[in-house]
Amino acid sequence: MLYTVLFGFSIGAILYFVSIGLSLTFGTMRVINFAHTLTYSIGVYMLITFIPAVRSFIPSAALAILVVIPISYVIERFVIRRLYGESLDYTFIATFAVALIGVDAIKWIWGVNPYPLSDPLGTYLQIGTLTFPIYRVIIILIAVILFFALELFFRKTIVGKIVIAALEDVDGVRCLGVRVDKYFAIVFILGSALAGLGGVLYAPISAVHPYMGLSVLLLAFAVVIVGGMGNLRGTFIS
Repeated sequence: MLYTVLFGFSIGAILYFVSIGLSLTFGTMRVINFAHTLTYSIGVYMLITFIPAVRSFIPSAALAILVVIPISYVIERFVIRRLYGESLDYTFIATFAVALIGVDAIKWIWGVNPYPLSDPLGTYLQIGTLTFPIYRVIIILIAVILFFALELFFRKTIVGKIVIAALEDVDGVRCLGVRVDKYFAIVFILGSALAGLGGVLYAPISAVHPYMGLSVLLLAFAVVIVGGMGNLRGTFIS
C-alpha cells in the first residue's frame, strides 16, 4: 500500500510539472496548448542526446531544458501569438498540428525505436520491508519545492503579479497600459520549460518514444480540469 502511494505521488509530481504550464496558458491566453507535448518530448530527446557526450545526468538535463526555451519562444511567437482572442477551436487545431509536426520531426531525427534510460542514481530507500527508489523521492521533493517557488514568484515579483491579474481580468490589465502579450510569452516559455523538466525527470522511469508526450498530455489535461483552469494551487493539489 505504501509503495503504491509513493509511486502515485512520483507520477503525480511529473504531471504537476506538465500541468502547471497548461493551466497558466489557458488561464491567461485562453489557448488549449497541445504544443506542450512537443516541448515535453524535445526535452527528453535532448537529454538522451546530451548524456553520451556530457556523461552526467544533471548537466544533460539542464542543457535539455535550455534547448526547450528557444523552441517554445518560436512556437509562441509564430503560432500562439496569432491565436490570442480567437475561438478555442482554432487554438486546438493549430497547436495539435504543431504537436503532430513535432512528433514526425522527432521520428525523422531520432527514429521510432524506444530508447532505454536507466535510473541516474540507482540507490534505494529502505522502509521496513519496502524498497523504494530514491530518485522517485527526489522527484516528489522537486515538485513541492517548485510549488513554493512559483508561489513566491507569482506573489512577490512584478511579472508574477501581472500574470495573476491577467488570470482574473486580462482586459482590465490591458486597460492599465500593460503589454500583456509580452508577459504571456514569458508565461508560455516558463510553462514549456517546466514541461521539459517533467520530461527529463520522467524519462528514466518510462519508455522514451516519439508519442510519449501525447499520452502524458491527456492525463495533464485531466489534472488541470480537476484543479481548475488557471488555479495554480488547485493544479498542485489535483
